[in-house]
Amino acid sequence: MPPDTNANTANRNDWQTIRSLLPYLWEFKARVVIAMVLLVFAKLANVAIPLALKQIIDALDKSHAVLVVPVFLIVGYGLLRLFSTLFGELRDAVFAKVTQRAIRRVALQVFEHLHSLSLRFHLDRQTGGVSRDIERGTRGIGFLLNFTLFNILPTLLEITLVAAILLKKYNAWFAIITFITLVFYILFTLFITEWRMVVRRTMNDLDSKANTRAIDSLLNYETVKYFGNEQYEARRYDHNMEHWEKAAVRNQTSLALLNAGQSVIIAIGITALMLLAAEEVVQGKMSLGDLVLVNVFMLQLYMPLHFLGFVYREIRHSLADMEKMFRLLHEHKEIADEPDAAHLEVGKASVRFENVSFGYEVDREILFNVSLDIPAGHTIAVVGASGAGKSTLSRLLFRFYDVGQGSIQINGQDIRKVTQTSLRAAIGIVPQDTVLFNDTIYYNIAYGRPAATREEVIAAAQAAHIHTFIESLPQGYESTVGERGLKLSGGEKQRVAIARAILKNPAILIFDEATSALDSHSEKAIQAELRAIAKNCTTLVIAHRLSTVVDADQILVMGHGRIIERGTHNELLGQAGAYAHLWNLQKQEEKIQLDD
Repeated sequence: MPPDTNANTANRNDWQTIRSLLPYLWEFKARVVIAMVLLVFAKLANVAIPLALKQIIDALDKSHAVLVVPVFLIVGYGLLRLFSTLFGELRDAVFAKVTQRAIRRVALQVFEHLHSLSLRFHLDRQTGGVSRDIERGTRGIGFLLNFTLFNILPTLLEITLVAAILLKKYNAWFAIITFITLVFYILFTLFITEWRMVVRRTMNDLDSKANTRAIDSLLNYETVKYFGNEQYEARRYDHNMEHWEKAAVRNQTSLALLNAGQSVIIAIGITALMLLAAEEVVQGKMSLGDLVLVNVFMLQLYMPLHFLGFVYREIRHSLADMEKMFRLLHEHKEIADEPDAAHLEVGKASVRFENVSFGYEVDREILFNVSLDIPAGHTIAVVGASGAGKSTLSRLLFRFYDVGQGSIQINGQDIRKVTQTSLRAAIGIVPQDTVLFNDTIYYNIAYGRPAATREEVIAAAQAAHIHTFIESLPQGYESTVGERGLKLSGGEKQRVAIARAILKNPAILIFDEATSALDSHSEKAIQAELRAIAKNCTTLVIAHRLSTVVDADQILVMGHGRIIERGTHNELLGQAGAYAHLWNLQKQEEKIQLDD
């Protein structure tokens, strides 16, 4: 893509980012207006300070008269100094709520949007990079609002006022020199800053990648230790940091070039103005007060102007930081409620898969024309080899993905026509791989129904046969489980997941290898409890261990994305097909384990 096209795209993105913040400003219209009024008052006081100083010097310079201390002028000068600061502080205090509310609103919007995106997005995302993008983006909002409104606008206002005073009171060359200096300063700043933005974006990308590597490595701490790959992980991390270091050095050296160039332009401008003013004083066209006035105006003008260069750079950096965060908001929602989506009517739920075909990728089909019925209150089990498409059924029922062909219905309602919230409220799951929040055991069980009472949480733990274990811990239910539940064993995590599903008390239950991490004794104890729970629910059991599904009302055998056998346990054994073959293999494995 040509450079000018890149620049145009970047500018368009910047304006889109700025426009996206306007609604958050208008939420507090009165505060914004008051802040703007205080800003104008502060700048008027600031511009009036050199005028008051000129009057004081001229009053004290009248050699032909008796000198009298101009008390009124000095008091006025002091008040102007006070007001220029006081109005600025009041402005910041009034505007603080606007800025912080905007940060809060945008952060919440991004957070909610991320949760609304499809499972496909979250399987592809890099957690460390996304979290860093959000962190930098929200920080950039505060900077952009404060420095755009309270530095660029007031500086431009001050430049306008000073130029008007110089034009009216003095030689036009004062205004001309000021204008030429400003033009050179702004053009130089814009040119160098745009060049530096490429380096900044590179730094951001490398920083996000390094953070992603670090978080991914720490989340997989045990795996790193198992294989002794600490140094390998350190090298991977440092490889990104090495490239980041080079970009950071380029960023710093280009900053030094920018600052030095700005200083040269300002020094030349001020020198030219002072030479002109000194000549005017010698010729008697200007008083000493006028000379001081021009000098103070220039210092007063170029100090914020020098800061304006920094502000412009940082605003551009903030826009670059915010660009990635707002890009998350524009991520397409693959799974979205239809405008007229209805609330799912559950009652005694029946589930129907009708000629369902599906693939995670267009050229990789997983399910082929699958049809099955789960009558209300019945238990259907799905078994088969790994990769047969068993767990895909649960993902489709939760509507993490939409079917490619066919439909899934609950009580005759196509799940694509109902709200996702009502759909998922009706379904509970005990997944094969249970991931817990880094919080207490109580919190993780109560997550199934946050409004539940403590008694209900404990009852769910007892039903999942984990209450005794929890009570044996020093901190009981307040024991923390660690990152992703790593402080608990696989079986303990799975029992927490079972308790959580019990507490939710859904109309439809999915057990996805729900007892795979349990020992035989615990499995038998919990199986009896699961059967009791399933009596009141419509249940889909996804299992590898066939002994756990012998009591199911119907067993479906899947192979290569198709249902190849159906029937009860005894019927399938009688068919002497795939199920019977799997059953015999598992019985042989169990016998070998008992002999050992």
